[in-house]
Amino acid sequence: MKPVILAEKPSQAKAYADAFSVKRHEGYLEINPCPIFPEGAYITWGIGHLVELKEPKAYDPKWDKWSLNSLPILPNRYEFQVAKGKFKQFTIVKKLIKGTDTVINACDVDREGSNIFYSIYNQTGARGKTIKRLWINSLEVEEVQKGFANLQDNRKDLLLYEEAKARQISDWLVGMNGSRLYSLLLQSQGIREVFPIGRVQSPTIYLIYQRQMEIENFVSEPFFEIEAMFTAEHGTYKGKAKAKEPKREIIQALLAKHNIHPNSPGVITSVEKLDKRMPPPQLHSLSTLQATANRLWKTSPADVLKTMQGLYEKKLVTYPRTDSRFITTGEFSYLAGQLLEYQQLIGHPFPVASLVPKRRYVDNSKVQEHHAIIPTKKLPTQAKLAGLSNIERNLYEEIVRTTLAMFHTDYLYTETKVITDVNGLPFFTTGKTERDKGWKALFVRSSKETEKEEPSLPPLVEQEKVESNIGIKEGKTQPPKPYTEGQLIAMMKTCGKLVEDKNETDILKEVEGLGTEATRSGIIETIKRHGYIDVKKNIVSITDKGRVLCQAIEGNLLASPSMTAKWETYLRKIGNGEGSQERFLGSIAKFIQSLLQEVPNQLKTKNIDIKLAPRASKYDSKFKRDPIVTCPKCKKGSIIAHKSFYGCTEYKMGVHRRLTASF
Repeated sequence: MKPVILAEKPSQAKAYADAFSVKRHEGYLEINPCPIFPEGAYITWGIGHLVELKEPKAYDPKWDKWSLNSLPILPNRYEFQVAKGKFKQFTIVKKLIKGTDTVINACDVDREGSNIFYSIYNQTGARGKTIKRLWINSLEVEEVQKGFANLQDNRKDLLLYEEAKARQISDWLVGMNGSRLYSLLLQSQGIREVFPIGRVQSPTIYLIYQRQMEIENFVSEPFFEIEAMFTAEHGTYKGKAKAKEPKREIIQALLAKHNIHPNSPGVITSVEKLDKRMPPPQLHSLSTLQATANRLWKTSPADVLKTMQGLYEKKLVTYPRTDSRFITTGEFSYLAGQLLEYQQLIGHPFPVASLVPKRRYVDNSKVQEHHAIIPTKKLPTQAKLAGLSNIERNLYEEIVRTTLAMFHTDYLYTETKVITDVNGLPFFTTGKTERDKGWKALFVRSSKETEKEEPSLPPLVEQEKVESNIGIKEGKTQPPKPYTEGQLIAMMKTCGKLVEDKNETDILKEVEGLGTEATRSGIIETIKRHGYIDVKKNIVSITDKGRVLCQAIEGNLLASPSMTAKWETYLRKIGNGEGSQERFLGSIAKFIQSLLQEVPNQLKTKNIDIKLAPRASKYDSKFKRDPIVTCPKCKKGSIIAHKSFYGCTEYKMGVHRRLTASF
């Protein structure tokens, strides 16, 4: 029988097909007989998640209505269904899988890829098939062929599926129960909104809220310092006295004590030079690339992931959903073999410093499923490069330049510390002199980037006399800055630094914070879509709806990143074969029961007085949304016109089933 290869989506299936001679059919491709597949093979695909968890009402009719009395939603078993609008493709996949004895999981090589494959496979009802796993980091023809010639067994894959399924069900349980609980309780306080709750979303929103509160509650205070502009024989430089006081009078008294006037001359008493070096940056993981792209070009993390996925499918970069910043000796070997070609790509030839792999970049022991993001062996033509969009080109060049930096020399500079004495009051200056640009020559950064660096100093010698222009500088303490989207990605990854409990900090560090490399940008997009945050000119701010949610969950584990980290720790145990799905979901059930017991009383003690504007509808521009008449069924809501039906305003709050009249 011909084996069946299941890809995650059509574009992935096409990339696999490029490595073989194929015939095209509706919903699948047929590989002609070849050395790897002597009988040929079929490639078919999902469309993302072809299969999803059933809605609560499928388990019990009482869960169709949003009611506190019907909570908790805790089914005895969990059932799946074919996603709406995807049945046709599922039927094709099912027929192919049922008709073979070998199925190859060729979905993305991570836990969600495993989840997508087994969700589809189990839904087909197939049993007793031999299952193999394709595990590759590049979609280049050579790598695809090598991967299919060396398929892995599915032991690790099954564990990843158990982990992913536990994650999927736990998120469903927290969302279904938490969203209804908070929405209904807040509705009883007159806040008429739906508040989606998420295992990772909610603590992320709360961390953004905390930063906003720090900014709003910050009280700016004035301070005064003494600054001087000194003129030496070969140029000017700035100096600052170590005095920072809340009142101008204190600074004036200090100046008077030393008999210092605006033009009092000074003398350089110390010039200390220290040669320093900065090694090239580490290779990129997805999150470091997202943070860099957001800082340089204001590209959102979601757009970075989407673009990188496109570049991966164009076979220009390796697998992008990686948290690793290391490569193995195998990747290093092919990169070293094509150095000249990569240099020509960016038009920047340079002498190679060393072809010996350094542990800063190359460490086989630190590469698990995926290595760092690097360019593939495939070299795009100038025409292909010219055909890339601006964001594609920016990201591709960033990857190439960062990879090439590994072979460049260190950045060399001399740090100079100067002390200038003016009538017994020392002024301190730190600057640097660049000795060798090294790897930095590969990167053209904006003037804003270079402004942050220490200033260059003119040649200065001890006992040199200098002219002065001395003054009092007034400043104000500044509040913390709001997050940009790139900083939000970094914050989610390193949020353990924001937690006081050391044990919890260690847990967050171990699991690398909130979410995963592959999910963080999606979480940000989700909380945007739910209306909890706004992003304007790359600045993230909490909305009134977000404030309501955060005030409601404050003091609860839903606001705690540590809770999510502890769950993620156990999920990883499941993926390593050290934990069980049953035990994990049992702890989730206990958590939900505790929410139901504690949250109603917690909310009674909170005075949430934020008024939310009525939700806008996408149909507002076409259809008038004014109330037409009181709902004849519930006597509470109002009938309003939607796009193709009339409905009650109380329907989403669970007062009754949808009451509609089509028009």
